[in-house]
Parts: sequence; C-alpha cells; structure tokens
Amino acid sequence: MKYSFITQHKNTFPVRLMCQVLGVDRSCYYHYRRQMDTRPPDPEHEEMLEWVQRVDDASDRSRRMKRALNCLGYPVSRNKARNLMREAGVQVRHRKKFKVTTNSNHKQPVYDNLLQRQFDVPQPDQVYAADVTYVWTQEGWLYLAVVIDLCLRKVVGWSMSPRMKSQLVCDALKMAAWQRRPKAGLIHHSDRGSQYASKAFRKLLRINGFQGSMSRKGDCWDNAVVESFFGSLKQERVQWRNYQTRYEAQQDILQYISSWYNPYRLHSTLNYVSPNDYEKRLLETKHAA
Repeated sequence: MKYSFITQHKNTFPVRLMCQVLGVDRSCYYHYRRQMDTRPPDPEHEEMLEWVQRVDDASDRSRRMKRALNCLGYPVSRNKARNLMREAGVQVRHRKKFKVTTNSNHKQPVYDNLLQRQFDVPQPDQVYAADVTYVWTQEGWLYLAVVIDLCLRKVVGWSMSPRMKSQLVCDALKMAAWQRRPKAGLIHHSDRGSQYASKAFRKLLRINGFQGSMSRKGDCWDNAVVESFFGSLKQERVQWRNYQTRYEAQQDILQYISSWYNPYRLHSTLNYVSPNDYEKRLLETKHAA
C-alpha cells in the first residue's frame, strides 16, 4: 500500500521525500516499480477503466459507479470503483449550494400542498412534479422548465426559453400531457412561482382535469425530486460547459435529458436502474399479472 501511494503521488512530491515520510527504502520502491512495469497487461482492468470514463456522466459518487460496473458484469467493491475512478482521472463532482429563484410574492391564488413530500408513488402518471431553473450562456440566461413523473423519476415534459413567462411552464406541461396522455385526477405539484399561479396555467390544469398542488412558501424540500434533477443536470453537464449561445445550451440539455438521463442514468431510488428501464419493468409486471 505504501508503494502504491508513492506511485500515485510521484508527480506531486519527490520520491525521496515520500519514501522518508512513509519509512520506505528507495531501493525497495524502485524494485517494486520495475515489477509493476514488467507486469503483463490486464485486459479486464483496462476495459473497466474504459467503462469508468464512459459512464462518468452518471457517476457523481463512487457508489453509483460501483453499481454501474456491477450492472456491466464487473463485481467490484465501492473501494475498487473509487480506485478505478482515480486511475481513470475521473473526479467526484460536488453539489453547489441551492439558490432560491422562485418569486412567490404575487397576488395570484395558490393551491394547497396535496403532495406533502410523499414522493414514492406506486404507478406512473399519477403525480407530476415541476419547476424552473436557469442556465447561463454568453447570450444571456436560458430558462428550463421540466415536468417529472414521480413514480418513474422520468422527465416527461420540458421547455426552454430566454424568458421566464407562464408560457414556459405551460409548454412543459402540454408536452407531458401530449406524450403521456395521463387521466384526469393527476396531481401536478410545483412551487408557488407566479408562472404556476398564472391564469393561463390554472386554465391548462382545469382543461386536463389535473389537480394543482404547491409547496409551502420558501421550502425547496417540498419539491426535492425536481431540485435533485436540476442538481444532477448542473453537476454532470452544465457546469462543465461554456455555452456560447442559447441554442447550443438547448441542444446540449435536450441531449442530456432524452439521450442520457431518461434511458441510461441509474437512480438509487429506482434500485439503480434508469427511468426507462424501470418503466419497462413495471409494464412487464403488469402484463404478467
């Protein structure tokens, strides 16, 4: 272990100093290095390193990386996954602090909190959660509204615009309703933002027969699932980009949602399967019953 530690940090500290601090003889260390250099290549190890880099977008923690590798057929431990991440040059990504963006200082009517943080929903298209966030580009802010099915943890509707108007959230819900065809009675939960309390959005809920639900004032935890999605989006994609235009940001976010998050990203809440795979399992179980 001491030799391995020196090898990993040989570019940070002189070998002589590291050997002295750890009480390791330099001749023994160099003998260890010669053995490592002549060791035959391990194809499986190299293949795991390649997979670590390929699933990096979904692996902000070593636990998720461990699960991803296990699903790929590599029975590694969490510590092994962490070492592979280090060797592959993949770093753990940390969350940024939450920033309140909701303007609830309006005179529009608000809905009661029907959800009450009951995020575990047994069936799809029963409860949707929605919110708005923003992304910086060299052209200015781009606003993103999403609708998430709480059962599937799947993004079922989204909309992007340079302005945070009621049309933004209406378009996201219209997309979800058009794609999913949910029945009347569905609960739509959001914060108390003026866009969700607007006349246009309340009319849209009424036309579809949906029930409105809103978080308590200033309590982001009442809508934790959507906040978690925004955190994942920004940690795994946005904060690693420098968008020159809003169009560039739109295309990248669209690719993240439709080509990565829904079909491939592993969720601990879903027993480490993707939203699409989880929905597929639910359908198979329903048909088998």
